[in-house]
Amino acid sequence: MASLQKAIKVGSSVAVVIPKKSLKALGIKAGMQLALDVDEKNQRVVVSHPAPLADTEILDWSNRFIKRYRKALEALAK
Repeated sequence: MASLQKAIKVGSSVAVVIPKKSLKALGIKAGMQLALDVDEKNQRVVVSHPAPLADTEILDWSNRFIKRYRKALEALAK
């Protein structure tokens, strides 16, 4: 599903508009986080859904959980 799109300036960055048909086919909605892979050798950019929960996200969530429920977890550990 190739289409020719124009790069537009957005602040100090550049953006490429993804056609509505492509967004629907890929299940992409405004505000979603996407993974961006740059293939310099073949001069391609691949946009995809990120892998579910990166290791750092799991670690951050676990630390918040432990901090919030420390007393209960210590009582359960006895």
